[in-house]
Amino acid sequence: MTKDLVSIKDLSKAEIEELFKLTDQLKKNKNKFSEVLAGKTLALIFQKPSNRTRVSFEVGMFQLGGNSLYLAPNEINLGVRESIADVAKTLSRYVDGIVLRTFEHKNCLEMAKGAGIPVINGLSDFSHPCQALADLYTVKEKLKTFKGVTLAYVGDGNNVCNSLLFICAKLGVNMNVSSPKGYEPDSTVLKDAKVIAKTAGSLINLLSDPLLAVKNADVIYTDVWASMGQEEEAKERKEAFKDFQVNKDLMKLAKKDVLIMHCLPAHRGEEITDDVLDSRNAVVFDQAENRLHVQKAILIRLLNNRCQ
Repeated sequence: MTKDLVSIKDLSKAEIEELFKLTDQLKKNKNKFSEVLAGKTLALIFQKPSNRTRVSFEVGMFQLGGNSLYLAPNEINLGVRESIADVAKTLSRYVDGIVLRTFEHKNCLEMAKGAGIPVINGLSDFSHPCQALADLYTVKEKLKTFKGVTLAYVGDGNNVCNSLLFICAKLGVNMNVSSPKGYEPDSTVLKDAKVIAKTAGSLINLLSDPLLAVKNADVIYTDVWASMGQEEEAKERKEAFKDFQVNKDLMKLAKKDVLIMHCLPAHRGEEITDDVLDSRNAVVFDQAENRLHVQKAILIRLLNNRCQ
């Protein structure tokens, strides 16, 4: 793998597949490689609240024999109290890796540029690579293949959507995106994903009608309409997204055994209804669990690539 994990775009198909193979081993036996990161420390720099990202990385480091250090927003005040470059250089003298959960994606790029150790994007406003890796690992786990699979993403063209576009394109998964006008995914990401998908033999489609997007889909994926930092837009977004709710009527248009996915936390009754989120088709908590297993594989590859 490359030194850092800032975006799915930076990973090759072969690297993703290798991560998934290692994840298989780690999920079957949580104690496998239990000492491989002994004596190593991971710094968690979080500007945003977190449940799954923080817990999965802390538990993952513990299970691999390492240590983690949580640095809350007011402890570093990244880019204000001290420049990102200086933080990166300082922490490189203390710890073996950094997870950065931030707002602006440029913060991840600056941290990776300044650090002499691996930097992992734990979420930025542009990208959420760890989430997308866990998501597609879950799809493979459930469907056993990526060939001919269609994932329909209904909702905001946000950081999760951007990362899903890249990973679906690289793995040959068809992806339909349906977002309200003005809330589509990044145009450059969409363009790049279509080029990558063409090489992989899959299709990327942007559709204004969610009914068309989910027709015969194998997977329906959604996310909150207003992400962290967009709270002031919540009322406006709720109106714009009212026809993009994942509910029973929408679900009926997909395949009978369609997988329902959500990166969580979910705003029940907004982007998804209770009956769909709690249905037998939903695999949202499998996704959440797989964050742990996939991230352990990422940590091994970045912090100790001698491990086979």
